[in-house]
Amino acid sequence: MSGCDERILTLCRNVTAKRPRTVIDHIIQHGFVTTEELKEQHGYNHPPRAVRDVREHGIPLETFRVTGSDGRKIAAYRFGSFEQAAAGKFSGRTVLSKKLKEGLLEKHGCRCCIYREELAASELQIDHRVPFAIRGDRASGNLNLDDFMLLSASANRAKSWCCEHCKNWLHLKNGEICAECYWAYPERYSHIAMQQQRRIDLLWQDEEISQYEALKERAADQNQEMPAFIKEIISRELKKLQTDTSGSH
Repeated sequence: MSGCDERILTLCRNVTAKRPRTVIDHIIQHGFVTTEELKEQHGYNHPPRAVRDVREHGIPLETFRVTGSDGRKIAAYRFGSFEQAAAGKFSGRTVLSKKLKEGLLEKHGCRCCIYREELAASELQIDHRVPFAIRGDRASGNLNLDDFMLLSASANRAKSWCCEHCKNWLHLKNGEICAECYWAYPERYSHIAMQQQRRIDLLWQDEEISQYEALKERAADQNQEMPAFIKEIISRELKKLQTDTSGSH
């Protein structure tokens, strides 16, 4: 893109997540992107969310209006002024650096913190445990590893969807509520998006796949869905354990 501020392009090069990367690449190629293009060409049914992803990386975007294919005025986005961004007119978070990701990989390994699947480092995305839109980053600018986790693309999408439909996200904006949520700290949580729920995400991998297929076959024989069948097995085993424990006293 000719004429673009090199400082903005430098920020853009640090963005690897698919959704903001799509917006950035389209603007670099065409000068701007419209809500219609984000929906029709790129499949984003909620364009403002994709645009917010870019802004949260500290990249200034200006909103203006163009005429859509149906003749109506629609929103379009182009890069704004780096000086305006620096002055705070476009709020953005600290760019999540390669060093931060390396620290998270060293601490947690090449594993999604939600689904627990092992992936290549390039397939893992840095995610704020408490969404940036709720709490932001530390005022000092010094990022703490404990505020972030690594997620697979599918886990990140699932978290985004759940967060954006949560009453806390929509109305309360309370970071402490987020900090008690499964999507922030799956290893210790008291609710899931303010619902009294508990969940566990199971993954069968490599040589374990045969066990999954056996469970699937047994569930089908009993005309049950897999989640219900597995919960039934766990319930049965817990009752046996409780019987064995009480019998030993």
